[in-house]
Amino acid sequence: MSEPADPKRNGPATQSPDPKAQAAQEDPSMLFAGRGSLLTRIEQGKAARAKVPRAKLADCKIQDRDPIALLEASNVGRVAELIPIRYGRMVASPFAFYRGAAPLMAHDLSKLPHSNLTVQLGGDAHLANFGLFASPERRILFGPNDFDETLPGPFDWDVRRLAASFVIAARERGFTVREQRSVVRRLCETFRQRIAEFSRMDTLDVWYYQFTAASMLAIADSMVERRKELAVIDKAKQQSSRSVMSHATELVNGRLRIKDVPPLVYHIPLESPHDQKQYDALVRRFFADYRLTLPDDRRALFDRYELVDVAIRVVGIGSVGTRCYEALFMADGECPLFLQLKEARASVLEGYLPSSRFANHGQRVVNGQRLLQSASDIFLGWSKMRHTGSDFYVRQLRDMKGAFDFSTFDVEDLGEYAVSCAHALAHSMAKAGDPARLSGYVGRSSAFDEAIERFALAYAEQNEADWTVLKAAVKAGRIRVIRE
Repeated sequence: MSEPADPKRNGPATQSPDPKAQAAQEDPSMLFAGRGSLLTRIEQGKAARAKVPRAKLADCKIQDRDPIALLEASNVGRVAELIPIRYGRMVASPFAFYRGAAPLMAHDLSKLPHSNLTVQLGGDAHLANFGLFASPERRILFGPNDFDETLPGPFDWDVRRLAASFVIAARERGFTVREQRSVVRRLCETFRQRIAEFSRMDTLDVWYYQFTAASMLAIADSMVERRKELAVIDKAKQQSSRSVMSHATELVNGRLRIKDVPPLVYHIPLESPHDQKQYDALVRRFFADYRLTLPDDRRALFDRYELVDVAIRVVGIGSVGTRCYEALFMADGECPLFLQLKEARASVLEGYLPSSRFANHGQRVVNGQRLLQSASDIFLGWSKMRHTGSDFYVRQLRDMKGAFDFSTFDVEDLGEYAVSCAHALAHSMAKAGDPARLSGYVGRSSAFDEAIERFALAYAEQNEADWTVLKAAVKAGRIRVIRE
């Protein structure tokens, strides 16, 4: 929170205009015009095949480009001393590289044929960005859980990124090409079938639908797999602000404080009481603006808490170098609330698709998350660092979050996980977009599945080649890394 100020981006979070509402001001009939009949929209999806046949989605002819230059360009604006940690994590394996290389794949996808059917994309739909999370009613759900890159775009971009991630993970597990193909085929078949089902459902039923932890367990083919999943689910249920507090705080001079664990968790060094006073004022201004983005009932809840401490936190792989903080609040002196403040930069897709309509990128992320998830965090909101103009979104830290260790999966486990991810992705797109058009495009045959399968296998090869380039750049001293 001590960066140079950007006067052009000062001020509180702002509400962006709704393009449909603006159009309705000129013609009120536009606001409730609907989307047309189910059959009409399915036919529109089929008609999109004439412009871009499904077989074209297999195209993976990547033009000559310098992967290091593209990754370096994505570092602009990041905290310089954290960039070597980002590269240290990426160089560890092809899948770790893939997680951090969303800017590279966005560039590649923009040069390839795509469907022209626009939905709200997650923007970084790889298998590690799906997991367990809690609904406000404390049900454990499964679905996408990272929305930093969310933006409207061609639906197949998310499908292709997800499919390629499964091939890359399967390669690292030593699975044969035939096994890799079978996993991707299960993913694509499930996506296609679920989209068709959602297209026939009542619109409100699609919106209310939730893919739960119990839904995942029902997919498991064996008791061994169910026991593995139950262990992850049970662990997720234990994740809360109170569990974080038990190991991530300490008493310093009689005051509760977030524990420093450098270089991943640490406090900003402040040299004088005057600096501390200025810093405290900036933090409180940030949360005052954030509070205004919450619904009135959530504001009433938030007002019960007192701000206790804020520290820097280094997270993720692709996110390393972006500004991220954790804040500790307390109610009644003993009820903790941990919030994560994560910098929201322009989506990696914005260089290739129309820019976000939101003035604050934190609002872009929050809007995408609310559209794509079946239920979202009650403290989800956004704000801006007024002295720098940096955008942020805010959410609870580790609130019933759970992730599966796919590095231990056998081929059947990975296939079942692909089914769950495909089901969740199909619901996200159905909820945020038009499942009938998507269903019309993907169709009933295996043509879509075969195209995505060919693309995924080819892009896994490309990803490994790019990872090799990064390793060579590290060895040559072009890239500095810090390995943890």
